Amino acid sequence: MRLDLDPKGLDWPGLMRAGITGLRLQPAQFWELTPVELRLLLGQSAGTGAMDRSGLQDLMASFPDGPQASACD
Repeated sequence: MRLDLDPKGLDWPGLMRAGITGLRLQPAQFWELTPVELRLLLGQSAGTGAMDRSGLQDLMASFPDGPQASACD
């Protein structure tokens, strides 16, 4: 199930259906969750996985440590 935002904000009926019917949460349990927690319970990750070594090396190559140039140079 994909949860989309409509122009007015969160799709509360859809969220409630997913949490109470789909996940079988009690209403109090549903309302204690944050939207991020609910997304995680529904299997929708909030972001990408951890950076691996090659990602770190790419980042270091793009932004090397070294002397900082001053604005007056």
